[in-house]
Amino acid sequence: MDRIDATNELSFRVGFTGHSGHLKIEPLPPVESPNPLNSVPDFILPPAFPKETPESIKEYIEEKYLLPRLDPDVFSPEKAGRQWEFDWFEKAKIHLEPSLPRSVMVPTWELPFRRPRRGSELEKYEPRSVQVDVSEVTVGAEDSGALPRISGPAKDFVKGSINNRPFRPGGLDDSQSLGRVLPDGASNGEWVWEVLNGGPAQTIPPSFKQGVDLGNLKAHSYSWKVYDNQGAVKSMSDAAKPNPLSVQFDDLFKKAWEEDVTELTADGHISEPEAEAEANELELDKPSVPLRSEVNKLDMTFDVFDKESSVLDEILSVESEVLTSRLDGAGDGGDQQPTEAWAVYGGTEVIANNFYDLVPDMALDFPFELDTFQKEAIYYLEKGDSVFVAAHTSAGKTVVAEYAFALASKHCTRAVYTAPIKTISNQKYRDFCGKFDVGLLTGDVSIRPEASCLIMTTEILRSMLYRGADIIRDIEWVIFDEVHYVNDVERGVVWEEVIIMLPRHINIVLLSATVPNTIEFADWIGRTKQKEIRVTGTTRRPVPLEHCIFYSGELYKVCENEKFISLGFKAAKDAHKKKNMNTAGGSTGSYPVLSSGAHDGGRGQKRDNSIRGKQSKHSGSRNPGNSSGAGWANQNNGGGQRNFGSWRSEASVWLLLINKLLKKSLLPVVIFCFSKNRCDKSADNLTGTDLTSSSEKSEIRVFCDKAFGRLKGSDRNLPQVVRVQSLLRRGIGVHHAGLLPIVKEVVEMLFCRGVIKVLFSTETFAMGVNAPARTVVFDTLRKFDGKSFRQLLPGEYTQMAGRAGRRGLDKIGTVVVLCRDEMPEESDLKHVIVGSATRLESQFRLTYIMILHLLRVEELKVEDMLKRSFAEFHAQKKLPEQQQLLMRKLAQPTKAIECIKGEPAIEEYYEWHAEAEMYSNQLLEGVMQNSVSQQFLLPGRVVVVKSHSAQDHLLGVIVKSPSANSKQYIVLVLTPDLLSNFEAPLDGDLQNKRSADFQILMPKSKRGLEDEYYSSVTSRKGSGVVNIKLPHRGNAAGVNYEVRGIDNNEFLSICNFKIKIDQVRLLEDVSSAAYSKTVQQLLDLKSDGGKYPPALDPVKDLRLKDVNLVEAYYKWNNLLQKMSQNKCHGCVKLEQHLRLAKEIKRHKEEVNALKFQMSDEALKQMPDFQGRIDVLKEIGCIDTELVVQIKGRVACEMNSGEELICTECLFENQLDDLEPEEAVAIMSALVFQQKNTSEPSLTPKLSQAKQRLLDTAKRLGELQANFNVQVEPDEYAQENLKFGLVEVVYEWAKGTPFADICELTDVPEGLIVRTIVRLDETCREFRNAASIMGNSALYKKLEIASNAIKRDIVFAASLYITGI
Repeated sequence: MDRIDATNELSFRVGFTGHSGHLKIEPLPPVESPNPLNSVPDFILPPAFPKETPESIKEYIEEKYLLPRLDPDVFSPEKAGRQWEFDWFEKAKIHLEPSLPRSVMVPTWELPFRRPRRGSELEKYEPRSVQVDVSEVTVGAEDSGALPRISGPAKDFVKGSINNRPFRPGGLDDSQSLGRVLPDGASNGEWVWEVLNGGPAQTIPPSFKQGVDLGNLKAHSYSWKVYDNQGAVKSMSDAAKPNPLSVQFDDLFKKAWEEDVTELTADGHISEPEAEAEANELELDKPSVPLRSEVNKLDMTFDVFDKESSVLDEILSVESEVLTSRLDGAGDGGDQQPTEAWAVYGGTEVIANNFYDLVPDMALDFPFELDTFQKEAIYYLEKGDSVFVAAHTSAGKTVVAEYAFALASKHCTRAVYTAPIKTISNQKYRDFCGKFDVGLLTGDVSIRPEASCLIMTTEILRSMLYRGADIIRDIEWVIFDEVHYVNDVERGVVWEEVIIMLPRHINIVLLSATVPNTIEFADWIGRTKQKEIRVTGTTRRPVPLEHCIFYSGELYKVCENEKFISLGFKAAKDAHKKKNMNTAGGSTGSYPVLSSGAHDGGRGQKRDNSIRGKQSKHSGSRNPGNSSGAGWANQNNGGGQRNFGSWRSEASVWLLLINKLLKKSLLPVVIFCFSKNRCDKSADNLTGTDLTSSSEKSEIRVFCDKAFGRLKGSDRNLPQVVRVQSLLRRGIGVHHAGLLPIVKEVVEMLFCRGVIKVLFSTETFAMGVNAPARTVVFDTLRKFDGKSFRQLLPGEYTQMAGRAGRRGLDKIGTVVVLCRDEMPEESDLKHVIVGSATRLESQFRLTYIMILHLLRVEELKVEDMLKRSFAEFHAQKKLPEQQQLLMRKLAQPTKAIECIKGEPAIEEYYEWHAEAEMYSNQLLEGVMQNSVSQQFLLPGRVVVVKSHSAQDHLLGVIVKSPSANSKQYIVLVLTPDLLSNFEAPLDGDLQNKRSADFQILMPKSKRGLEDEYYSSVTSRKGSGVVNIKLPHRGNAAGVNYEVRGIDNNEFLSICNFKIKIDQVRLLEDVSSAAYSKTVQQLLDLKSDGGKYPPALDPVKDLRLKDVNLVEAYYKWNNLLQKMSQNKCHGCVKLEQHLRLAKEIKRHKEEVNALKFQMSDEALKQMPDFQGRIDVLKEIGCIDTELVVQIKGRVACEMNSGEELICTECLFENQLDDLEPEEAVAIMSALVFQQKNTSEPSLTPKLSQAKQRLLDTAKRLGELQANFNVQVEPDEYAQENLKFGLVEVVYEWAKGTPFADICELTDVPEGLIVRTIVRLDETCREFRNAASIMGNSALYKKLEIASNAIKRDIVFAASLYITGI
């Protein structure tokens, strides 16, 4: 800005400074007259040096700084991809910026009327200054962490360091940022009030002794007009407009004024009707005295409100305030979209029609017309929004990723592309190399990490986020490809971790196949990151698909345009039936061994049983997938002739299929077999098939010579390399995980060139390679998922079928399901082809390394990670509703119980009552259903019966036991005194009104002994007739009684007393004297202080054996005795007070339940978290205060193996007595993954090391099981330690050729290479751990081991990276 002349000629200028645009006042010196000495140059070149010209300076700068040259010997093409430890940033010699200050001085603001009084009115108020951390006064600092955090060393710029703090995840407690920017009082209107009131302005900055002299500021007359909303101001007439010096607080400080002045509506607390809000004005003509009085009143009012709302403040967390700030209505993937939600869907047509007007200057031009969803995604990328694109395979999702790269290059920022598979990363690196400044970061390769566009695996990005790599500051976009991979059980958690940990300034681009719950997943991401996610995509395929069944040499179309064709399936079914009839009649046909046995109605069931039997047989083999012929494939296990027939059958099936596809011009074709062994056997069956022309053979031979020419001599002649080359020359390829990496890349590149006509592949080809074909064939629709055989899921089928149809080449893609001797059910086939894709489900689980990384940083809690996982999404989504419900329940008036006998004791009585009910229910099945107890339930036995009115339990006596006529006991019980509307005893004339259950007199011949009874007084035999209507009520001896029918489960206690009763006079004669006598006997038993008679001893009398039942029985009887002695017992208001106590108790329980649901303890994985914390404490990774110790820091380095086993192995010095070759061999057990392999032959030293490591794993498994972590010790050891390649790695480290080590095991060559490559990464992690521990000897040993395994074909550079 220009100079500003202030009072007393002190000039200054105002400018902006810093990333956040803080105002800065800089005093300027007074204007000086020109000094001739200033024009003299500071330095004059001596004559000995030539004069510098602009051209010479430009040449020097270009030569020294702009044209760096690499050493041609080090960076030759032959050695590309082998620079493992080259540090680009150390060579670049980047100068670090000076560190930022850690703290600053800020003033503390106090309200004017709360300031200490001065001795005189002229004395100026000087605020106190306090020292605070920079992060507390920096806008957004707690979110990005970029400003207050000091940059680390250059070598940790990309991968970070265990000593760094992770950047604060976006969307985490954003509500606190505004409150930390300015001190209290600076964000509301108090200082304006004070200055306009004539008070002294603050001119001395914090920590300064003297400030700017502004002269004498005079007070101006003014009037305050305070409005609650903008509508009142707009509706003012011109005559009533405020003068220029009045301040409208609804415009200037709306937020602060709403907090301090506007209406408060909180369940009956201070409120102000909206109708009066617009007319409410505070006229303050002389503010000096009225101002303080008004503010005091306001302050007192808010104090009252604060006291009443303090309970809510303790319950509602900061996060809930953020969540309630937005309306939420996004359903679980529903069609209706709310007006305001985190996942926003729609607006496609408007954007597509006006795309070039909305985006006139595109960052990247495309040579083709963009699809509608691509235009929409690009438009939102230009706006800086996060985007979720869901579309089918080959629909063009990569266009969105390319545009994000282009935007990053245009904005001079960085973009990161993450993929689930390393093959995708390598292929994308090759595709993007010619368009952008691209780098590649995987576990074993690091190429140009300083590039603006980085391609990496998702695990690398997770490691960078946890280790706080400084490169995170520069990232603008993170692109997640194949997001549906989040459903992967093993690695799906990585996607959730990365999404949660991304800082606020990073935008997200998600590319996924079509899934049913796209909106739901996007809503979770938006809610987690507190930013809108734009959802777009298409369900239309660029190349439509047709689905066919291939059976007996013919193709039957069963689906077209996503509609199932039943007629086509019926035709295939009829052909299958016709062929089976011919086979059963003796016709051999072309399939000599396709079927066996009768083809009757039970054939399918027999077939399934045989399949299951063969599956279980093969499940123990070295490769369970080898038996994937199950289902609709041919299986034969017989002698030599049978196997020869099976081979001929398989060969004929493939020849029929390929000839059919060749005639219909449906090649090239990808045939998906769900077994590595089956892929190889199927390709070997086509011995006489040649599908390539002479020019294609020449192209294949030249390409293979170039690719394999970089291998050393012995590696070029490996059996796998020779075999695959012979197949490739005939146009046949094989692709699966058992192939060497360089062989797989050769197959992929040749297939993309179109010279491979038939490719046998596993399903990884559909996920990891972008290589569409004309046709896709499914060998079977069943697969082995690692545990059992199952049908393909619709999502898996769609993923693989999407490889059919080449955009721009084919009008339609063909998908073929191969059927041999079995035809699938129509419902199963329809479900697989047109069924709904698999929903995105959370696979989030806690890991020890995740817990340790989060415990390293105090700002991040594990509970925050759990809350934000996709698994807890729906529970967290309900938080605002639960908070509102809690506020309403807390605002309800509490009901008080007024006791007529003094101090209320109903709470205690109700607790006993509820506890007694619990024990009663426990005892009903135990004691009352016991056969011994039934022997005591005879007439005359005193019992305690459950009361229907819940007032008191009733004392009674059994009058009649159950009989064939009635399954109930007839019991006389004493009822409470307040029951007055009882029935009078029935006389003989009322016998006609008896209950139907008790008035039927059984014939004597059919009556049992239990139906006849004798009177103990008259000795007269009764007839068995009950002449009273149940329930029968009356009064005798001044007490109400009732005779009722009672089921067995209504008895609460069997007393140890038995009284004499007259059954005949009670039930037949209905004698008042008999009832009086019986009631009196019961009263005599109850006369002792109102107590119940003691119950039968459960051990001596009832002979109960269950210890828990006996204990419960005693406790229950003690409660009954306590209840009878309580003053509430027998109270006339007992029932009313019990209802009130129950309601109060229920209200408290509901409030506590809501608090629990809103707390961290309600998280699903909280018990697992507590158990894992206890395990980490036990082994010493953390202390009792949850502070990470050195052992925990070592565990944080372990990413490739199980972190606890690796850490214990290091701290127990298990590698110290081993040679480098032996150490790396034992370490292979941590990364090798195949379960069933041949047993290796180990040296005694290796066998001892193996047993030692196995014992450690079992001990850790037992420890976790003891702390309730869901781990089975033996299974834990077997899952995390697999010693199948120990011998192979040992020989490889000793220098044995690759061809020789392949003979030592039955593990495929590709898995051997993959294990050794991962082992190099494990060595690097162990070296970092050794440096943390200070073990230099182990560091050097592991460095030697790493160098020993990095050689030859195992570490050959990728063809995608180096090119051909």
